[in-house]
Amino acid sequence: MVKVGVVGAGGYTGLELVKMLINHPSFRLEYIATRSGGALIEDLHPSLLDLISIPIEKSDADEMAKRCELVFLALPHKESMGIAKELLNRGIKVVDLSADYRLEQEAYEKAYCPHEDPKHLESATYGLIEYYRDEIAHSQITAGPGCYPTATLLGILPFIPYLQENTPLFIDAKSGVSGAGKKLSETTHFVTINDNFFAYNPLKHRHTPEIAEKIRKIKGREFQINFVPHLIPATRGELVSVYAVLKDDIEPIEVLKEAYKDEEFIRIRNKPVDVKSVAGTHFCDIFATKNGNSLFVSSAIDNLLRGAASQAMAAANIMMGIPEHTALPTIPYMP
Repeated sequence: MVKVGVVGAGGYTGLELVKMLINHPSFRLEYIATRSGGALIEDLHPSLLDLISIPIEKSDADEMAKRCELVFLALPHKESMGIAKELLNRGIKVVDLSADYRLEQEAYEKAYCPHEDPKHLESATYGLIEYYRDEIAHSQITAGPGCYPTATLLGILPFIPYLQENTPLFIDAKSGVSGAGKKLSETTHFVTINDNFFAYNPLKHRHTPEIAEKIRKIKGREFQINFVPHLIPATRGELVSVYAVLKDDIEPIEVLKEAYKDEEFIRIRNKPVDVKSVAGTHFCDIFATKNGNSLFVSSAIDNLLRGAASQAMAAANIMMGIPEHTALPTIPYMP
């Protein structure tokens, strides 16, 4: 059994990690921590009562290194890198769900803050499973992609070779409120979001440089990214639509089927996708169509799972030489 820890267990993604670890046949949850500690896991998450009972400790890198072989960091940006640096220096493997190791240093510091661990940032592997599987297998630290970049990149990457030069990508994204995290704000207040629907940070969201950088690194193409996210009155789920201009005459569904023919968790749909069909699962559903040279690509994921926790679990499985699909959720929350 591989001994693992979860830091940031009080949040939504931390909860999803614990839920998967409860039934993981090869991982043993050895250590759970938050910034303050001092409770049981079922105190923070009453839904886990009688399923698991572990004391939540105050985060301590020395203690983690003694008891764990791999640690999930489900923390906000800036908080992860300090702990990750200490764990990595002690030889512990890390899967970081924050933004701290996703981007090249210049892009990260422009979008977030000064980086205190450039050494490990340089060697971190981006955790978009379908495109970095081999690198993840040999990595000490995997950086979980953002939820919006996950859905966007999985949808548009197969089409990059067929897109016109010097044309922008327009990305319209919609997410359930859980993507904003557990901390209360005016935007996520029930009275604000109920029966409502609105854009936030249009054209300025921090996931914009992540999408642009990964298209460049994976496909070698530069695009202007026009990214507009929205909050919808739903708990979970994410729908991303990308609008682009084709230079070649292609059959979009056939392009997707060829690109993902060997991928267990990518489902190509023949009609527009919906969030309910992927909620509670690790699946990404993708649909595409065209009108002349106008391309429409739409993808749906569970923002807490495929957009965060289950993608992190898949990466951890690969890093530890365990079958990738182990403990990943596949049954959607329907109806």
